[in-house]
Amino acid sequence: MPLIYFIRHGQTDYNAARRVQGWLDIPINATGRVQALRNGGVLNELISDKTRLDFISSPLLRTRETMEIMRAAMGLPTAGYRMDDRLKEIGFGEWEGMTHEEIDAIAKDLHDSVQADRWNKAPPGGQSFRDYTAQVLSWLAELERDTVVVAHGGTSRVVRAHFMKLGPVDMHKLDVPQDKVLLIEGGALHWL
Repeated sequence: MPLIYFIRHGQTDYNAARRVQGWLDIPINATGRVQALRNGGVLNELISDKTRLDFISSPLLRTRETMEIMRAAMGLPTAGYRMDDRLKEIGFGEWEGMTHEEIDAIAKDLHDSVQADRWNKAPPGGQSFRDYTAQVLSWLAELERDTVVVAHGGTSRVVRAHFMKLGPVDMHKLDVPQDKVLLIEGGALHWL
């Protein structure tokens, strides 16, 4: 398995307000730019030969902005990365843009049902974690070289649960920091 440097995108105003983002194209905020710069600095100090790495991002704006800030901090051209749709955040369908309280106000029973079984159930127009996990793991199975990847909280949970051999319930309990780099080396996970 190649080395993976996994970074969740920097904070957005939706993160700060605890709004569901999903596939909405939200930019990172000032805090997110500082987080991206920090993570780029960590990678710059850690990796001497950056040419050996592949750089892959989710196609959503918040991940692309994070990747470009990190690449600049590493002394690399901002545009030197590729995107993969399988790294997009899990889709929350009709609930995107809402807080959990707002969702409860319009669909409490359905929201409770989905929250109780996120593995199998999806929001209206969204994805279940079962389907999302298959999507992310199909990307992971194709990695051939050491890679820096910028993606999302859901992606982080899926990748970490895979290596930690966690079930769906424990996967959802994983913290998803935006100000750290996750190094995956030989199946072992280390925060940097």
